Amino acid sequence: MGYRDIYSTWQADPEAFWMDAAKGIDWVTAPNTALTDTGDGLYEWFADATVNTCWNAVDRHVEAGRGEQTAIIYDSPITHTKREISYVELRNRVATLAGALRAKGVEKGDRVIIYMPMIPEALEAMLACARLGAVHSVVFGGFAANELAVRIDDATPKAIIAASCGMEPGRVVHYKPLLDSAIELAAHKPDFCVVFQREQEVAQLMEGRDYNWHGFQYGVEPAECVPVEGNHPAYILYTSGTTGAPKGVIRHTAGQLVALNWSMKNIYNVAPGDVFWAASDVGWVVGHSYICYGPLIHGNTTIVFEGKPVGTPDAGTFWRVIEEHNVTSFFTAPTAFRAVKREDPTGDCITKYDLSCLKQVYLAGERADPDTIIWAQQHLNVPVVDHWWQTETGWAIAANPLGIEELPTKLGSPAVPMPGYHVEILDNAGQPVPAGTLGAIAIKLPLPPGTLPTLWNAEDRFRKSYLTTFPGYYETGDAGMIDEDGYISIMARTDDVINVAGHRLSTGGMEEVLAGHPDVAECAVIGVTDALKGQLPIGFLCLNAGCARDHSDITQEVVKRVREKIGPVAAFKRAVVVERLPKTRSGKILRGTMVNIADGMPFKMPATIDDPAILDEIKTALQTLGYAPD
Repeated sequence: MGYRDIYSTWQADPEAFWMDAAKGIDWVTAPNTALTDTGDGLYEWFADATVNTCWNAVDRHVEAGRGEQTAIIYDSPITHTKREISYVELRNRVATLAGALRAKGVEKGDRVIIYMPMIPEALEAMLACARLGAVHSVVFGGFAANELAVRIDDATPKAIIAASCGMEPGRVVHYKPLLDSAIELAAHKPDFCVVFQREQEVAQLMEGRDYNWHGFQYGVEPAECVPVEGNHPAYILYTSGTTGAPKGVIRHTAGQLVALNWSMKNIYNVAPGDVFWAASDVGWVVGHSYICYGPLIHGNTTIVFEGKPVGTPDAGTFWRVIEEHNVTSFFTAPTAFRAVKREDPTGDCITKYDLSCLKQVYLAGERADPDTIIWAQQHLNVPVVDHWWQTETGWAIAANPLGIEELPTKLGSPAVPMPGYHVEILDNAGQPVPAGTLGAIAIKLPLPPGTLPTLWNAEDRFRKSYLTTFPGYYETGDAGMIDEDGYISIMARTDDVINVAGHRLSTGGMEEVLAGHPDVAECAVIGVTDALKGQLPIGFLCLNAGCARDHSDITQEVVKRVREKIGPVAAFKRAVVVERLPKTRSGKILRGTMVNIADGMPFKMPATIDDPAILDEIKTALQTLGYAPD
């Protein structure tokens, strides 16, 4: 069956489709019902089942005779460490850690915060919680103490599992002092903390509260898997809210198991035993879905990579890892490829490695500009799939489903909706718009398995954030269009659509044009306030390494390109060259913060910002254009 047939099968009988997909999971009690409508726009999948995530991700592969297969490959170019953990070894380690947590009183439903870098122990901590039915909340390692404290107060964890430090190129990130400060700031206090001591920095432990990772587990009885209800929360993952407190996205256990298992074959085109690598972090949704749970549930080998796309040691790191560990499917962010392309525009580093094992590449996290995709296709000679999803959905809304069939690529589009997602483009009044028209992207309820059923202890906020604007739909917060073939294009976040003299224009469309300039490695476009036209676009350009051309020539050329490709209606007249763009640690460009700087508006320093000093550079660049008043 091809994609259209499978999507039609889902449309004809969604519940039968997902009950069939559920056969890929080991149930304690199999579901009798796929979907439960709990009223008021809220839904649950497989709520009447009982199941355990850790069993499905680890134990069942051992029981099936595949215990010697490698489950996790750890590769850290920063610490020059590599090791492999088999499924049977992973089961033993996770069962022991879970036993130690249980001995200290952690039970089903208790929350545990995990504050760790990219090391295998982070996955072991997640799986140990899942084994007990405890609800984990992974907080990105190195998050500021105040941000961690906010999450401690919201999740009220019984325990916190942390590492002594994280490693960045050229520096050690001291986790333990941040953890101590966060606990001091938080109103809620955990019963105890477990600290994995890394050899690069041994942290000071607080007597009576803190336990050494190894000593904590010594002599304990390993824990068996605890069955939980299908609608039991597997985890809480905080995503930044536009105002105030972060939003605690939750994931129900059964829906996640079914959706992630289905996606590994159908979207990512891997068979059990294949090596799958998502170059992300456990602190982000990609790390949850496709470093930890998805690959392990499906019986793949997953890679935990502690490094950067460039600088550890060079722009060839990705290709070394792929060759060395025989990676079949590779998943990263467009911003990572842009960093590699900027350092190695001609792809010389790629030619040094044998990448014949690599069958496909996936990009997600923000829009993949056509220029980056073309560069990757030309140099890697494999399908390069831009696909689109969110922290809230947990897996792809739209993709080119290579495991079903390879659809034609349309540059600038993450292709077509996946089964489970009825995507529509709506105008401000909530009415569907014609094909090819820009509007708000919304998904008809119910959402499929594996997506967020609500927010942690914040049902009203869930409704207000996602369900109120367009009744009967989930509001994605993204703007875009669907063409006659059903291909979706994501043009911008809804608040990145700018209004120039009454014309609604996508900043993403302009970025696409700028990125096509041969000297531009990366770019961003924002809309600044203008008394006459309402808003005007400004472009920020990062140039390829080694580009020595006059900056004013390049800015004039990109202005001309936008005029030619979008038209005078864009009113694109100003661009500036900068060394780098402000980003979150997951690679998203902080366009909203840049707008506030340009308009002289107050803003809160984003908790996830990679390097706050970049904002000063952006302000200086804007001031040369007459913006960013002090």
